[in-house]
Amino acid sequence: MRIFFLLFSTILCLSGLQAQQSRLQQQIRQLIESKKAQVGVAVIINGQDTLTVNNDVQYPMMSVFKLHQALAVINYIEKQGLSLDTPVYIRKEQLHPNTYSPLRDKYPQGNISLPIRELLTYTLQQSDNNACDILFEYTGGTEATDRYIRSLGINDFRICATEEDMHRDLNLCYQNWTSPLAAACLANKLIECQLFTLTNQDFIKETMLTCETGKDRIPKPFSGTSIRTGHKTGTGDRNEKGEMIGCNDVGFILLPDGTYYTLAVFVCNSSETDQTNAQIIADISETVFRFIQP
Repeated sequence: MRIFFLLFSTILCLSGLQAQQSRLQQQIRQLIESKKAQVGVAVIINGQDTLTVNNDVQYPMMSVFKLHQALAVINYIEKQGLSLDTPVYIRKEQLHPNTYSPLRDKYPQGNISLPIRELLTYTLQQSDNNACDILFEYTGGTEATDRYIRSLGINDFRICATEEDMHRDLNLCYQNWTSPLAAACLANKLIECQLFTLTNQDFIKETMLTCETGKDRIPKPFSGTSIRTGHKTGTGDRNEKGEMIGCNDVGFILLPDGTYYTLAVFVCNSSETDQTNAQIIADISETVFRFIQP
């Protein structure tokens, strides 16, 4: 009888949770139904409860893939016996002129050596495109990053084009894609699993927590609070139809009571303004937070 009661109670709890998640899904769908864009969402709460909206679409990652790359870089240096302080020589020809690059703006002549930690800070904090491609060249190309992420058991994505590749051909932006859930799972692994040494893993997390891009996206509802958000944005150009290829944000949210969750929001082929695209992500972020902390 006791076993039956426990089983019955478990079923009731699961049914209640499913009902709550269904309500959250409906709230998110209502937020995006009038938007002229394809929007995908994934949420993982405390590493367990998972919810998705429009997950069966291949969303162009844009610079979100710099998170994938950062983890692959740390894997590479640990396997090679290197450290975050290992210098990388940067040639002037690697600093392409027609792309977003605070690194190039600071060192326009190139021909310098910078530690790997500084290059990762450029990619994760400021989404520097030249720093990204320098790290791809240093660690074995996009194929090495793609292979490493798959070794973590994440497969619903693809990384095959560098920033320079996508700059030359906007259509290649669609070849670097992910499902929202795959992106949320990667962010969740960074929080839940020991992937690297504590020092190296903490470096990635802390650098994401000080991200300087996309403050009007996932972090916007938490401005002025003690809630901490580590995230990586991705922002594309407009395609030939005038649609923004991608406006994205993926990250982890740490609440003061110890609760944490990961959130991935991808806005694809959007005819909305840049401001509206960012606000879509911010509104979803706030809706998810209100669900977790009513």
